[in-house]
Amino acid sequence: MEGLIVVLAILAFVVVTIAKGVRIVPQGEEWVVERLGKYLNTITPGLSVLIPYLDRVAYKVTTKDIILDVQEQEVITRDNAVILTNAIAFIKVTDPVRAVYGITNFHEAIRNLVMTTLRSIVGEMELDEALSSRDRIKARLRESISDEALDWGISIKTVEIQDIKPTESMQRAMELQAAAERERKALVTRAEGDKQSAILGAEARLEAAKRDANAQVSLATASAEAIRRVSEAIGGNATPMMFILGEKYINSLEKLSSSENAKIVVLPADLQETLKRFAGSKPV
Repeated sequence: MEGLIVVLAILAFVVVTIAKGVRIVPQGEEWVVERLGKYLNTITPGLSVLIPYLDRVAYKVTTKDIILDVQEQEVITRDNAVILTNAIAFIKVTDPVRAVYGITNFHEAIRNLVMTTLRSIVGEMELDEALSSRDRIKARLRESISDEALDWGISIKTVEIQDIKPTESMQRAMELQAAAERERKALVTRAEGDKQSAILGAEARLEAAKRDANAQVSLATASAEAIRRVSEAIGGNATPMMFILGEKYINSLEKLSSSENAKIVVLPADLQETLKRFAGSKPV
């Protein structure tokens, strides 16, 4: 029985030794090996043999692209507006040794680096600029953190701004501001319309007055010319003029008497004398 126990112990020791010495690294990973607590080498995907009990795999590092979700945070812009923003960083470990020995936790380091840099970039912008400059913020963010990430053996593939928006209180303030701005523009437009209407009305009245004045001048000129020609035609004899005036007088009385609204027609007292003058007789 004791011999069997010894054999089983030896077999267990051999299995453990082989398991510690023979390692298979999967594709997409690189393992950092230490010997007696000191860095030895980095083994790549495939079969590798280590010295049992002296060598150990200290870190297993993935070499595939890593997605880091940067949590949402409040950022104050240059004009003291509060906005909410978060991002997603795509990184890749290019130097496993630097990634594990250069920083305690490179995942958390990159995440915090993105947060602080994003807060710094947005803090230099005004609210409207920050909301409309997502691509520019992304480019500056990637450029700002790339050099520091390289010191940790990390390559920044890209950084995407997942969301950037005002807080709820800021959104309400912006809505009120937008409504006030629309009301102001409406009042300005209405006032401008009233102003243009008043100007056009004044110009129309001025033009009408000018035309009336020109018409009166033309009418007066025509009347003066007519009087002058009539005076030249009749000379010193006033009978033709009296005849014309009498004819117009009689026509006016006829129109007055034929009007629907005329109830009583009043004839002048000197009608007979006037008709005698028209007939050429001398008044009695």
